[in-house]
Formats: sequence, C-alpha cells, structure tokens
Amino acid sequence: MTFAAISERCTEKQLDLFFPGADIEWILLKDVPTPRALTGVTAWLDLDFTAEPQRCHSLARLLPDLVFVSAVVPTITEIGYPFVRMNGWQGWQEMAVHELVSPNEATSARITELYGRLGHAFRLVPDTPGMIVPRILAAIINEAWYTWEAKVSTKEEIDTAMRLGTNYPFGPFEWGERIGIDAIVSLLLSLSNSDPRYSPCNALMSAATEAQHGERHR
Repeated sequence: MTFAAISERCTEKQLDLFFPGADIEWILLKDVPTPRALTGVTAWLDLDFTAEPQRCHSLARLLPDLVFVSAVVPTITEIGYPFVRMNGWQGWQEMAVHELVSPNEATSARITELYGRLGHAFRLVPDTPGMIVPRILAAIINEAWYTWEAKVSTKEEIDTAMRLGTNYPFGPFEWGERIGIDAIVSLLLSLSNSDPRYSPCNALMSAATEAQHGERHR
C-alpha cells in the first residue's frame, strides 16, 4: 500500500518507524498536493499540520481518503474537518501503540481495518487537547521545570532520578528537548485555559521564547 506524508522536517528513514515491518511505499511531500495529483494513496499523514483555514481547506480536498494530522493541541471540533488526529510529536513515530482520535464511527471502522492490515496497535482516545500521553508528559516536564526553578536540583540530576527511579527512557528535560519546548508550552497554555494546574513554569516559558528566537535567527 502507498502512504503519502506531508512534512518538511521528517525524513524517509523516520517514516519507516511509523509502521515497522509493514509493506508500505512512502511518498514524502513538502506541501499538500492538489486533488488527483497522486493516485492510489491509501492514507495521508500531515506531520506539519497547523489548524489554519487554508491548510485545513487544502487537506479537506483529499477527503474521503483517510487523512491523519499531527494535532496534539487542536481538537477535531476546533479543526472543523473529519481528519484523524494523531500524536505526531517529534520522537514519537516509533511508539508501539498509536494514539488516535477519530471523527466518527465510520472512520473508526476504517482505521481498525487499516491498522489490522498493517499489523500495528492503536488506541482511540477522546477528542480533547493533549489527548492522553502528551498531556501527562507535558505535566511531568512542567513539574520538572518548577523543581529546577526552585533550585531543588539540577536538570541532569532530575533526568537521572526519573530514568532510574521510574524507568523512563528519557528524563523530563531530555523529553522536552526531544519533542520541542515550544510544543510543550503550546499544549500547557491550551490546557491551562480550563485548568490552572497546567500553567507553564516561567522558566519553561522563557526557554521556549529563547528557542523560538534562535530558530528565527538561524
């Protein structure tokens, strides 16, 4: 089967991590194609998705094909189109179980059939900002930054404690760098609109601002 991925940052090697062992021909695109520019595509993955109207409108022209979008923060309700939300955070392509949000029962059935053919596990989760895993991980990273800001310990020691004490593959600061501090802050700000416990640490906000400033001046 053929999958088309839309991304300027992802490599073909990284795409192979999504469904290891599956017989997939990947097509890597830098932008959303015009309708019928490609034929025989089983599913589309927009890994650079933004909920901007023009982007959504362009992707909607690919429907009724299955269109997966990396949308950890915006919900399907907010997006306004029947795309499939997925956790496409950097470094999460290799997850053994994909976390997905389906827009309706008919699409859920198509997802089940597709993942059965691919031999890969998935879980459907509620259509909420942060889904489940990103929300929990963002909260852990935020608490680690609060701990560092209070001078309880160093970043290196906190990472080591979490790896050894909880058997995490990475410490919270390592996770933040791997995913992207700006992505973490974006989710925390969205979650804090309804729950102040997710309010991002000032030091974390400053780090995100510095990271964005560095990106603009590369």
